Amino acid sequence: MGKAETNKQKKRESLLNTAFDLFTTKGINNTSIADIVEAAGVAKGTFYLYFKDKYDINSKLLVHKATLLFESALERLHKRGISDIREKIFFVLDDIISALTKDKVLLMFISKNLGLGFSRYMMESPAVMEEEPIKEATRQFLDDIGNTITDPKLMMYMIIELTGSSIYSAILYEQPVTIDELKPHLFTAIGSIIDQFTKK
Repeated sequence: MGKAETNKQKKRESLLNTAFDLFTTKGINNTSIADIVEAAGVAKGTFYLYFKDKYDINSKLLVHKATLLFESALERLHKRGISDIREKIFFVLDDIISALTKDKVLLMFISKNLGLGFSRYMMESPAVMEEEPIKEATRQFLDDIGNTITDPKLMMYMIIELTGSSIYSAILYEQPVTIDELKPHLFTAIGSIIDQFTKK
């Protein structure tokens, strides 16, 4: 990556991080583009190089934050040397759940849209790829599960969508049960989804 490209990435990330801070403290409705660019220390025109409006940056933030969660989990998975596909998936999910349990601000921002963020990231469309390039660890993970799973991306979308919608209230409000009580049942359900997609 050249210097110009690196600077572009830094500006984009600065805008994303600033928008996240403002959206999670003031709310998206009370945050203007002027607020974002002022806090990020960039010109208003720079904002429009990357985003159409504040709803566009909010949507891209969802993908960005989901991407970071997934990639962090995969980095830790790589260090563990787990070979079993089912165990790999459970490890990644458990890591993401742990991260969101520790970061409730991020959980509230993502809300129950975790699956949407991941699916946009994993689509590999040119627009998404330009903004959130899929790392080798992610490709390797999808390739690995692709050896035994009929449709890895669809399966992961379903699993992550189920996970995101199930853990939200359990983490924030301990409803209907605590996250520790929920996880064994959640993983049993996820095991059934994996079985459904496993090549015969």
